[in-house]
Amino acid sequence: METPNPTPPIADTTGSARRLRLWQTIALAAGAVASFHLAFMVPLLSWLVLAYLGCLFALRRLATARQAFYVGLAIGLGVFVPQMGFLWTIFQAAALPLWLILALFHAAFLLLLNRVEFRLGTKWAVILAPVLWCGIEYFRSEVWWLRFAWFTAGSTLIPGIGNLSSLAGVYGLGFLFVGLATFWLVWLRPKLPIASWGAALLVVVLAGGMVGDPFWSIGRSWSQPRSVKIAGLQLEFPAVPDVLAGLDRLAKAHPEAELLMLSEYTFADGPPPPSVEAWCKRNGKWLVVGGKMPIEGSALESASGATNSALRTPHSALSQPRLTSAAPTERFYNTALVISINGEVVFTQAKSRPIQFFTDGEPAPSQHVWDSPWGKLGIAICYDASYRQVTDELIRQGAVALLIPTMDVEAWGEYQHRLNARMARLRAAEYRVPIFRVASSGISQIIDRTGREIATAPFPGQGEMIAGELRWTGKGGAVPLDAWLAPACTWATGGVILWLGALAWRDRRGRKELR
Repeated sequence: METPNPTPPIADTTGSARRLRLWQTIALAAGAVASFHLAFMVPLLSWLVLAYLGCLFALRRLATARQAFYVGLAIGLGVFVPQMGFLWTIFQAAALPLWLILALFHAAFLLLLNRVEFRLGTKWAVILAPVLWCGIEYFRSEVWWLRFAWFTAGSTLIPGIGNLSSLAGVYGLGFLFVGLATFWLVWLRPKLPIASWGAALLVVVLAGGMVGDPFWSIGRSWSQPRSVKIAGLQLEFPAVPDVLAGLDRLAKAHPEAELLMLSEYTFADGPPPPSVEAWCKRNGKWLVVGGKMPIEGSALESASGATNSALRTPHSALSQPRLTSAAPTERFYNTALVISINGEVVFTQAKSRPIQFFTDGEPAPSQHVWDSPWGKLGIAICYDASYRQVTDELIRQGAVALLIPTMDVEAWGEYQHRLNARMARLRAAEYRVPIFRVASSGISQIIDRTGREIATAPFPGQGEMIAGELRWTGKGGAVPLDAWLAPACTWATGGVILWLGALAWRDRRGRKELR
């Protein structure tokens, strides 16, 4: 008599005949990596992001979960390592685990999609693929401690971003792109001639970019235009006399500028000294500048006093990683300070997302916009601008423009500077607000509300100036739809993981009972 099977095996709904062969796996993996880099680096080929995601989706048919994981890991390394070679310059051998950690998110996506395909079939894989991609991208970029928001699928569209991102947001674009890629692969491809599919997808993407502005502009186009004349100066770890001499040059070259800005950590040893405050009063200029603000009870607070010369923090502490946390006696906030035309500090904003592994201060306890003479201005310090959880809050509080003092160390290389500058363009396009960004060694930018650079200062560019005007209309920007969509997808992804885990546990338990 045969023993009944309490847990009948789940049918492979994809069919063994449809499993990928080795050459197909290699071709799809190589196609995904190549498509990403072309889409990211060549503006006219940004639509290839759909091919990148389509190749990933096609790889769901790998024979085993282990294969899906390792192929996803290899694709992740192919995406991140060429773009992030500067991590080796900064961290040396410690860059290897960082690259692997980032690649794990591609591995997780392909593993989950493979299990969904195996358990439920292609229909559910199509439905859940955008959710899983958006949820994993958002978790990787915004949620966990080693958050890193660069190289999302949506960020490939910056050169021709149009108005699409102001509706969907960068994570919403990833959701949309995965949906388009999977829809074409499963339903449209068999019905379209091979020569027409690329053109059809390109038309969809470009047409989508024309939709957003009429809706976004309703109620704003009739508002009174506002503006502020701005100027900035690139200085990396300057001494106080160098700062004063640089401000003199900047005011002489651009006397029309009302608001001046210097980089993050212009004063790497404490708050701005009284001589800088006196300069603002004497010259009638507003100044946004980066410095250290001591936290109550720390040695930094007691040493800073009226001047910041008593405490000397080595510049290398900021330019090189520190793999242990700062000592309790060195607690501080990495802060942007606003000095008024009266020579007084009237506003401060600490950095919300200090860089991991660096002596970069403690996270800001709160965020506020500066109610300036020209309107509400949001301040995001350096990599704060990479994180939507930081900049969304500034936009919700009514910011009409963003100011971004930045310190990208010159030794990190020009390509790293260009990647960070790319994020500022994305934020401007997402929120429809202008941005003024001054970096210690380039690339400084003035960006209009469409994400277009209207002025830049080069890398490394010590002593280079940048000047222009920030213009806006209406009450400020708007937070894209993915502010709620992306967190919802992350929660849904967690639910899928728990469900798949429960099924795997049930199968293992059933096999044990049969033995």
